[in-house]
Amino acid sequence: MLFGVVVSLSIAKLLSGLAEFVQHPGLKKPDAVHLLWAASMLLELVHFWWWQFSLSHRAEWGFGVYAFILFYATLNYLLCSLLFPNALDEYRGYRDYFESRRAWFFGLMALACVADVVDTWLKGPERLVLLGPEYPVRIAAYLLLFGIAIGTTRRGFQLAFAIGNLAYQLSWIARVYNRVD
Repeated sequence: MLFGVVVSLSIAKLLSGLAEFVQHPGLKKPDAVHLLWAASMLLELVHFWWWQFSLSHRAEWGFGVYAFILFYATLNYLLCSLLFPNALDEYRGYRDYFESRRAWFFGLMALACVADVVDTWLKGPERLVLLGPEYPVRIAAYLLLFGIAIGTTRRGFQLAFAIGNLAYQLSWIARVYNRVD
């Protein structure tokens, strides 16, 4: 139940942040890279809930597993909070804000990637087999790209990464999670 609350708060944080663009169109200027990562996080949260659903079939639950899943959900909430801060007063807009917080954002994304590996391992070795050889390549590629994203402010890279991430995320979900096991 607590897991569902944290995921719900994460989705609410994203939707509230996105609604501000409609509520205050002259005040809150959207940025393409920021919006793409917000869309990606919304998709990630839906995907995350779907992925965690398979844990309901796990025969044994210990506090360690429960605490880890809660930690993983909390990482997603922190990512959503980084995308939509309570105030932008110190910044010229979302582009300036996102660029100044990219090390935090992509660092937490890398940590979430590592958490995904642990989470997959918790679901059992058959899960790794089901995901196939693409999964470890995917994790390694994302960790490398998050490292590059932390180190560069090049707009072209940031935009291409955000678009590529969203496209790959949609492809991955369509190919791997189109059913409940």
